[in-house]
Amino acid sequence: MFVDRVQIEVAAGHGGDGCSSFRRERYVPKGGPDGGDGGDGGHVIIVAEDGVDSLSAMMHRRTWKAMRGSHGGSSNRHGRQGDDLIIRVPLGTTVFDADRKLAIKDLTRAGEQFVAARGGKGGKGNVHFKSSTNRAPRQRTRGEEGEHRLLTLELKVIADVGLVGRPNAGKSTVLSRLSRARPEIADYPFTTKYPNLGLVQVDRDRTFVMADIPGLIEGAHRGAGLGHEFLRHIERAGILVHLVEPLPLDGTDPVANYRAIRHELIQYQRSLGERPEVLAVTKADLPGAEDVRQQLASEVGKDVLLISAVTGRGLNQLVHAVVRCLAEAVPTGAEAGEGSHVSQP
Repeated sequence: MFVDRVQIEVAAGHGGDGCSSFRRERYVPKGGPDGGDGGDGGHVIIVAEDGVDSLSAMMHRRTWKAMRGSHGGSSNRHGRQGDDLIIRVPLGTTVFDADRKLAIKDLTRAGEQFVAARGGKGGKGNVHFKSSTNRAPRQRTRGEEGEHRLLTLELKVIADVGLVGRPNAGKSTVLSRLSRARPEIADYPFTTKYPNLGLVQVDRDRTFVMADIPGLIEGAHRGAGLGHEFLRHIERAGILVHLVEPLPLDGTDPVANYRAIRHELIQYQRSLGERPEVLAVTKADLPGAEDVRQQLASEVGKDVLLISAVTGRGLNQLVHAVVRCLAEAVPTGAEAGEGSHVSQP
């Protein structure tokens, strides 16, 4: 099950208490203090990891608690340090402080991690308080409490290309034809309930990741339909592939639908309106598809592709248009590697 938002409590381990003890052995008349320190509590660490594609593992576990440190013992025995608790999340997970509504960390690279809650320091044993004027100290300190936080984890899928369009525009079918992804496909709107990712093989050395986003409708930026829940998944896409259905089931105008989706994207996040876009009319075998393509081309002032995921018409042109667009979108200089790209070994 795909889960892209969860709220969890994280509790680091408490530090162990220091020990107050004195060495008492036969033939050792002046043993002195020998209380050891308590061990530090374990941290709660969140790590972004390849191969994890959902937050579903955290859905049924509310509290994540690291191990506490052991208490110190006599004979200068130090308490054992508590083990850290590792929480593995997908790439693209943003961690928020749920109480303050603040973003703490955005985990976008494999192996990237941060300490969500720090373990408490272990207490000091009485051996630390020995001095020339205090030969038999009975002081010791207790371990510190570990941090406790309420966190919200929110996943925004990382893809080079985001497929957008109205429900039933053919996004899932296109993804299934271009990659090995197998999203649910049916002849009714809102078949796709969550984003699907697929790896598109351009040639032997080049690939890119494409994401199929659930269909958008007017008012999506305010929460209408499924849009508000999934618009955030488009944020990380390097470019957008906008698919337009030539004969919508509801009888609406395809060109007006294109304008409406563009408006929703801009209302949600203005930068999405500036994102590079490849525009294509789907279901090329339907009557009037070519006329819609020409109208859109006149509307936007650039080439519009005509494709059919069923027959395969225009899919190669679509892939090559995406590759060209990705190549133009690659940042230069110090920002290289942070934007969208076509993967090469």
